[in-house]
Amino acid sequence: MIPIANTVIQATPSQIEAMQKAYLSFMSDKIPPGAIFAVKKAGLSITAYKSGKVMFQGVKGEMEAAKWGSPTAPKIKPSSSKSASALPVGFANKNVVGSDEVGTGDYFGPMIVAACYGDQAMMPLLKQLGVKDSKAMTDPEICAIAKKIIPVVPHSLLLLPNPKYNDLQAKGMNQGQMKAILHNRALENVIAKIQPIKPDAVLIDQFAEKNTYYRYLAKEPSIVRENVFFATKAEGLHLSVAAASIIARSRFVEAFHEMERELGISLPKGASSKVDQVAANIIDTKGIATLQQYVKWHFANTDKAKRLSHTTN
Repeated sequence: MIPIANTVIQATPSQIEAMQKAYLSFMSDKIPPGAIFAVKKAGLSITAYKSGKVMFQGVKGEMEAAKWGSPTAPKIKPSSSKSASALPVGFANKNVVGSDEVGTGDYFGPMIVAACYGDQAMMPLLKQLGVKDSKAMTDPEICAIAKKIIPVVPHSLLLLPNPKYNDLQAKGMNQGQMKAILHNRALENVIAKIQPIKPDAVLIDQFAEKNTYYRYLAKEPSIVRENVFFATKAEGLHLSVAAASIIARSRFVEAFHEMERELGISLPKGASSKVDQVAANIIDTKGIATLQQYVKWHFANTDKAKRLSHTTN
């Protein structure tokens, strides 16, 4: 019997976050103690732990691990994009249009992208209003701050509803391409709003390599290219991205409340086993066509919900 190969790498938080997005369709409900997530796919098991260690098991383990780093040693994937370390000196105080998205990992709810303009004159006010990394705040706090900054910050908010998302995905468009198109259009909207002012730079919360991002936009009529930077955790690098993150998250929370009112039930966020059960209940009580209007249909949760449903078995 051939032993199963194990390969372990030490990953950064941003790498683990990227892995969660990359393996979203293969997430397992059974998560070992101390783990963040577990993945099961043909010939491969992946487990990411809170310590930052990620274990790749199976005949394809070593090859898959090589995409993310070297065994037992931290390694950031080489990037052709302008990373956080390549940002100009004093970037946090420059006049920047920043963008961020939300809802990409949630089964229920739309995908939303927001872009905001933040300049030196606006920085003190944004800080005073509580703008910071939204991941460090609760949803009620985010919504309260969003109400204060929306009237004063030049911004664009784009929402991709689930039916349209599912239609695009069924036609062959992946989530990365959808995000790229929304980011580009939101950035264009803000840049148009602030004319004749020209921002010093554009900062995108990175979800794809630079070349991949622009490849996704190949068919767009116009593309924002001048002084564009990409960085993970960009909301901590400039308040424009932090503001965009807050506005996008606030709208996502609103969208969730709207869905809950329409369906008459409480909906869980994320893509956990609890999500599968609620989805199955919707199939049983309202029909599978109704469920499809509120979810990202290609997620693995759909098949799991069908198996749990009493009407599809």
